[in-house]
Amino acid sequence: MLIHPKAHFHPYSHASGGWGSAKSVMKILWREQALAKAPSALLKQNKPDGFACVSCAWAKPGHPHALEFCENGAKATAWELTSMKTTPAFLAEHTLSELRQWPDYALEQHGRLTHPLRYEPASDRYRETSWDEAYREIGAQLKALEPDSVVFYASGRASLETSFMYQLFARAYGTNNLPDSSNMCHESTSVGLQESIGVPVGTVTLDDFNHTDCLFFFGQNVGSNAPRMLHQLQDVRKRNVPIITFNPLRERGLERFVNPQSPTEMLTPKSTIISTQYHQVAIGGDTAALIGLAKALLEMDDHTQRKGGAAIIDYDFIDQHTEGFEAFASMVRGCHWQQIERQSGLTHGALESAATVYARNRRVMMVYGMGLTQHRQGVQNVQMLVNLLLMRGNIGKPGAGICPVRGHSNVQGQRTVGITENPKKVPSELIEQRFGFSVPKQRGLCTVDACEGILDGRVRGFIGLGGNFLRAIPDTSRMEPAWRNLELNVQIGTKLNRTHLLPVKNMWLLPCLGRIEIDRQNDVAQTCSTEDSTGCIHGWRGSAEPVSPHVRAETSIVAGLAMATLTFNPSIDWQGWCEDYSQIRTAISAIYPEIFHDMEIRMAEPGGFHRPIAAAQRKWLTPSGKAQFITPGTLSEDDDVYPCALSRDVLQLMTLRSNDQFNTTIYGYDDRFRGISGTREVIFMHRNDITRLGLKVGERVLLTTAIEPEVKRQVGPFEIIAYDIPEGCAAAYYPECNPLVPLWHHAKRSKVPASKSVPVRLTLEER
Repeated sequence: MLIHPKAHFHPYSHASGGWGSAKSVMKILWREQALAKAPSALLKQNKPDGFACVSCAWAKPGHPHALEFCENGAKATAWELTSMKTTPAFLAEHTLSELRQWPDYALEQHGRLTHPLRYEPASDRYRETSWDEAYREIGAQLKALEPDSVVFYASGRASLETSFMYQLFARAYGTNNLPDSSNMCHESTSVGLQESIGVPVGTVTLDDFNHTDCLFFFGQNVGSNAPRMLHQLQDVRKRNVPIITFNPLRERGLERFVNPQSPTEMLTPKSTIISTQYHQVAIGGDTAALIGLAKALLEMDDHTQRKGGAAIIDYDFIDQHTEGFEAFASMVRGCHWQQIERQSGLTHGALESAATVYARNRRVMMVYGMGLTQHRQGVQNVQMLVNLLLMRGNIGKPGAGICPVRGHSNVQGQRTVGITENPKKVPSELIEQRFGFSVPKQRGLCTVDACEGILDGRVRGFIGLGGNFLRAIPDTSRMEPAWRNLELNVQIGTKLNRTHLLPVKNMWLLPCLGRIEIDRQNDVAQTCSTEDSTGCIHGWRGSAEPVSPHVRAETSIVAGLAMATLTFNPSIDWQGWCEDYSQIRTAISAIYPEIFHDMEIRMAEPGGFHRPIAAAQRKWLTPSGKAQFITPGTLSEDDDVYPCALSRDVLQLMTLRSNDQFNTTIYGYDDRFRGISGTREVIFMHRNDITRLGLKVGERVLLTTAIEPEVKRQVGPFEIIAYDIPEGCAAAYYPECNPLVPLWHHAKRSKVPASKSVPVRLTLEER
């Protein structure tokens, strides 16, 4: 019988940061045997003369702190610079069937891949191969496949240089099948902001934090997912700027913070209060809460104007810069407070209190994460944030604007240089003129489309530029069996993961340099670049020696595959690009001159350079030339699984990450801020729901998706933890709960999996 570890739950009473973070960093440095290399690397992390963090995409300041890394960034560095290795000898000892029984943590924790590998079906093992053989045989396989049957997936970790080459390779091959990790997180942002304000990215820069009067946070756990932002939040709070937070769980990083770089704070009980108001919105209640804020503003404006006071709504800005306000305002006025309260889980008074703070401040920023985007109405959520900002003219002035917090370190940048399934979003004419081939006209596959193509057999080949695709996607229990029907699977990565272990007919595992390692081409250390969450492009270079002489740079791997697959094209010098990355940047500048002109000079400046964001200058690149108020169609954030249509034994489940992981990478079994240690097999529930459903704290339950009963989606058993979460809601960890998310349960128009609201039923584990 499988023995599940017992959870140790001790509510965490300390602030985020502080000694807890320091101890956690030292623990992983010791465990990864990285004490010799990691400390010197950490001193260069996110510095102008160092490397960009492997972890999140939060902005890197031009004048960095002495230690410009956070707890999770340090863990990512230790994870990459580990002294442990996964060699061909180890893989010769273990079949893939055996390794599939290992936990995800154990697979990656075993160490860095050191040699190119080919899967041998007869022995069910990976065997060492040569790079030349790998390129030649993969190229032959790609030539034999229809281009539109092959998917080129990108995880978001590759540099701008590699990403540009990768999308060029795919399009020259003949397909726009370029799904990426943004399809699973912030594609709702790209769609929503483009329609509302004419740009697909946020309008806020780091400097805006110095000028803001007020911050609103929605669905983003800064303490675990972007901890370096806590420096900006602490500075804001020292100016007595209010921070209003909406989140189902009370996250420690949004409550209190101790700066590990401050001796005064580390040696005294002192900490900084982060949120001045904290509203625990119900799962799926964000749209209703945002409409409630807008309704409160309109009612305050009516009251003030009746008394002859100054308007709260910025009608001058609205008249000059926007369209659609009257229709939006009419819809909001027509919503009843009882309906808003029921859907949001918040009281009229709570929403009015938050709106009052908004009304009192002139420069307001809205910060948000996947808690808003990963819903059926994720695009609508993003556009409701824009609506609120437009009501008071809070886009296009210092200290104000919208700030999506991106996940992986270059997930925004790779889209900027062409990683997209939509050929209308790339300058096809410039590509064709410069590189002498026709860009395919047909729309390619996004991540959800690619999954559907794997299920129905249309997708025959898959190339993965980093990531752990099979763990990151939804509907895992349906996807894994279908995956085995692929004819070709090529994975470029640094460590072993689950996606590498499901065999297909032809499979290769190609080890690449880590970002922190020195990328030497012709004995010259190369410089790379990335774009952060605020649209700032930075140059960087690695500082550690490569793990093995047999690993290659991602640029070299992409070029090697391209040269082995494509007909010779004198207009694309793949080999020359590999030897001198400045040549790649010259090509990027030629295709995207407005963003990347003089790139070689500007990316070396402290703080990098910002891409032009028209909306930040109040230039609206929409069809009408104005910003758009977009009227929401519903208060229900997940109207394909509307909670009122479900029985009382159904809970709305959101997936979340621990502070001991980054995306699918699990660094350990502790979630310090939530008080969990020893396991990830837990479900957080309100005490009233535990009692109401006839359950007990500590019991183990199976979680089953409460819709589409003909398809069994189940995980567990998970141990019940009583937690401060709204009634009717539950939370458990990603990616363990991905099998519960139906592939069709995704955001309208953006197709982002709606992982933040999944209806589930609980049943006791059979003894």
